[in-house]
Amino acid sequence: MVVLNRIYTRKGDDGSTALVTGERLLKSSPRVAAYGTIDETNSVVGLARLHTTDLPVLDAMLARIQNDLFDLGADLATPPDAETKWEPLRIVRAQVDRLEREIDELNADLEPLKSFVLPGGGAAAAHLHLARTVSRRAEREMVEMIAVAPGAVSAEALAYVNRLSDFFFVAARFANDRGRADVLWVPGANR
Repeated sequence: MVVLNRIYTRKGDDGSTALVTGERLLKSSPRVAAYGTIDETNSVVGLARLHTTDLPVLDAMLARIQNDLFDLGADLATPPDAETKWEPLRIVRAQVDRLEREIDELNADLEPLKSFVLPGGGAAAAHLHLARTVSRRAEREMVEMIAVAPGAVSAEALAYVNRLSDFFFVAARFANDRGRADVLWVPGANR
């Protein structure tokens, strides 16, 4: 259980932050950037959920994703070679599999795509498209970590964030009246 009695500690005033292990890194480090972007993704999902109360199936999926994003943040905040007195929280294949099932469930009812979709439509869809782009940035940051230090991110964590952006795309279309209210790209329309 997490207990937070004090919100500020002043330890980060020097530009550093602590990982789960207690090791301190600069707040600009790739690892901190990646889990910070996961936190940002979670915040955007919270905004999207303000507009999904009339879509209970989607809202429940987004609630599960918000919890998973905290798991992913904990995973990224604990280096893979960390020695801890407890088993580190890691993203597992079952979480990736659940996302795939939920993508398929939402996608089954969508209008077929006839063009690329512009971010927008309704408020929920617009926020879900924003979540998609922020999660893609998190994925790029995770890949950058791997490029610098192979094995820095687990295969399951990387698969989860890759699938997550796909989920947000399909969820945005689902929120847009199952694709009927999508805003479609018209190539060269304003030439």
